[in-house]
Amino acid sequence: MPRLMLSDELWSKLKEIMLQERIYNKPTLRMMVEGMLYRMRTGCPWRDLPGQFGDWNSVFKKFNSWSAQGKWLRIFRGLIREPDLEWEFIDGSYVKAHQHSAGACTEESQAIGKSRAGNTTKVHLAVDAYGLPVEFEITGGEVNDCTAAAELIEKLPLSEAVVGDKGYDSERVRAQIERKGARAVIPRKRNSVKGNDDMDWGLYKCRHLVENAFARLKQYRAIATRYDKLKRNYESMVAMACGYLWLPM
Repeated sequence: MPRLMLSDELWSKLKEIMLQERIYNKPTLRMMVEGMLYRMRTGCPWRDLPGQFGDWNSVFKKFNSWSAQGKWLRIFRGLIREPDLEWEFIDGSYVKAHQHSAGACTEESQAIGKSRAGNTTKVHLAVDAYGLPVEFEITGGEVNDCTAAAELIEKLPLSEAVVGDKGYDSERVRAQIERKGARAVIPRKRNSVKGNDDMDWGLYKCRHLVENAFARLKQYRAIATRYDKLKRNYESMVAMACGYLWLPM
């Protein structure tokens, strides 16, 4: 029997959220979800799913259908309970796109772009003061943090401070954060005229929380390397991983 990820307690909590998404609670649902989590954890091709999870094609079709409807994203957001929004930390991380992720039958880039590492996708993540994910964006690897910041910050809940590294050093980003009623804790670059006299270095040291979140997410092979051809499917994989971090809370 393959190693499973959901205890009875975790499954009870996850099932409640899934039923709110009008997902039918048939007898095979738990093992089907375990199959999706197994693929997220191991990164194996869908065809190589162990038979204990059911027919691999049925599991994939259900995952693809839920992804198209945005259900995994809503399940992730439904699992967020009482986040500590005193501070929010943002950062981006490259993900190598496997050769199997190429070749989608669409003219869109599917969030795969060229960077120094070759074909890559970038995950832009925001975590709360506990270091748990509260929002994320998926872009091509060529998109820098500052460019993706506008959409990510716009979706963030209200907080007292938003903390980021020098990649977010932009007056536009700072102004957007301040319009949301938060304080921008972002160091200015070395050639800045204004300098860092107003920088809260004590709070900035806590920025490791978002780095820790990336380290936890990338323990799952299908997150650390992108195998999915479609952006929406990789986005759902990331949503599953983020939601799983919230399950024990």
